[in-house]
Amino acid sequence: MDFLPSAATLATFTGMCLLLAITPGPDMTLSISRALSQGSKRALYVVLGTTIGIMIHTLLVAFGVSALITASPTAFFLLKTGGAAYLLWLAIQAVRYGSNLKVEAVETEKTSVWSNISTGLWVNLLNPKVIIFFMTFLPQFVTAGDPAVTQKLIFLGFFFIFVGSPVNVLVILAADRLAKWLQANPKVLRGVDYTFAGVFSVFAIKIFMTQAK
Repeated sequence: MDFLPSAATLATFTGMCLLLAITPGPDMTLSISRALSQGSKRALYVVLGTTIGIMIHTLLVAFGVSALITASPTAFFLLKTGGAAYLLWLAIQAVRYGSNLKVEAVETEKTSVWSNISTGLWVNLLNPKVIIFFMTFLPQFVTAGDPAVTQKLIFLGFFFIFVGSPVNVLVILAADRLAKWLQANPKVLRGVDYTFAGVFSVFAIKIFMTQAK
């Protein structure tokens, strides 16, 4: 199965996926808010929408990056270098500004199933950080000379969903208790921020050093 990355690559990618899954962002804010105001079932539909968005991002990146490799390996190198710089920038932002997670219920009116799905989808699709992140994150785990690069990118994108979805579901099911706990323990989010920053900094530096050889 040529689309499977090496065991070491997959282990690193899994760790990064788990870290990303627990790092607060607009999608987590939306799902927790929806769970607190309308219940966990409605919030799960939001997660379904964001998951569809990730699938779309994955396919766009997979076919776009593979076309870029074919057209210009140099451009692919620049994309990976820029991606490493972006990961380092994210690490700095996490330390400087911290998490923007909101844990209050902000809605009272019930919304339909399709409304929740579409809201999650569009929050994901139209978030420029998600777009840039997927364009720079997934390519770090493939090489320009790999003939199965498209398949590997698709596998990694769907594996990202496989790893992150259980975390998203647990967050929603425990939204009420989680919200109260986070409000009582704000230092926890700062701990997540520093962990996120440390791992991404090491990862970015490793990429820069590898490419400099």
